[in-house]
Amino acid sequence: MATTEHGSHGPLSGVRVVELAGIGPGPFAAMLLADLGADVVRVDRPGGAGLGIDPAYDLTNRNKRSVLVDLKAEDGATRVLDLVERADILIEGFRPGVAERLGVGPDAALARNPRLVYGRMTGWGQDGPLAERAGHDVAYIALTGTLSMIGKPGEPPTVPANLVGDYAGGSLYLVVGVLAALQHARTPGGRGQVVDAAIVDGASHLAMMIHGMLAAGGWQDRRGSNLLDGGCPFYGTYETADGQYMAVGPLEQRFYEEFGRLLGIGDDAPDRSDIGRWEELRTVVADRFRTRTRAEWTEVFEGSDACVAPVLSLREAPHHPHLAARSTFVEHDGLTQPAPAPRFSATPVSVRRAPARPGADTEAVAADWGVPGIARPPERDAG
Repeated sequence: MATTEHGSHGPLSGVRVVELAGIGPGPFAAMLLADLGADVVRVDRPGGAGLGIDPAYDLTNRNKRSVLVDLKAEDGATRVLDLVERADILIEGFRPGVAERLGVGPDAALARNPRLVYGRMTGWGQDGPLAERAGHDVAYIALTGTLSMIGKPGEPPTVPANLVGDYAGGSLYLVVGVLAALQHARTPGGRGQVVDAAIVDGASHLAMMIHGMLAAGGWQDRRGSNLLDGGCPFYGTYETADGQYMAVGPLEQRFYEEFGRLLGIGDDAPDRSDIGRWEELRTVVADRFRTRTRAEWTEVFEGSDACVAPVLSLREAPHHPHLAARSTFVEHDGLTQPAPAPRFSATPVSVRRAPARPGADTEAVAADWGVPGIARPPERDAG
């Protein structure tokens, strides 16, 4: 596992981002921008905004700096807008209307900085019947149909942590959106704008291929019945003799032939093209995998094109030889964590800073951004 290099800033070096502290996809999106070299200043509120995690371990705040501002104080909005005036991008994840009530909504921000890209991260979006309702990842992906595809038939849908909604459908789409808008703002005649990134939109968009297959009759609208959702016996996971699992995915015929040879099922296995015998084939494959441990099967399939891999835990993954060779995980200040991605040949990226502690960088940001007011004690509202 590699250690990180200091001094490498990435392709977004020189881009300034203001992040209004929140939880989930907004902070992760801001971290992605920071990983790519942007100077991300997180505006934390007194008392914190998170789920109670120790800030020293909140890896989504790595590569950022933090200032402490009470947006409910009399001068809170003014202090944030002083930062906004010098920023390229702002990211907020409040419910619709909250930023406006706090005095830092799009109208106020764009009035101070007409080229600002104002990124808004919500679950339901800025409008629509559910816009004002609370929600979390599982509800967003439920409504889009995405959750209905995950899990075994006859059982409740399987919750895929908060990866599909919050981070894939939310953070990644927000990052694409603000970078596209930044490109527009920097072109001749370009201007700033609001980017409305809703998890329901992104999670729906992620299923584009499935919707195409559904329309063409190549996908059944029920869980565990299709090629890629666990319904296929040669695309899924199997338990080994030691209670661990192997992942199997030899979809192409030539890969499947190698899989069958190495697994040892040979010509006795049911024809994989006969969907009516898929359950029979699944039983044959499952029985065979239970005869050896995960380590033994890993060795059997090592170096092959059978598309088989051991299912590793979060703690095991950083030590896999391939991931170690690529430095997919790095260690910084004693914390093992995924390395920034993707990789760049001319402007390499790295973990430069430990997770930002709330308010720890106020003086440095005040000096670097030329906003001395950000370092003043807040003026409390007399009311």
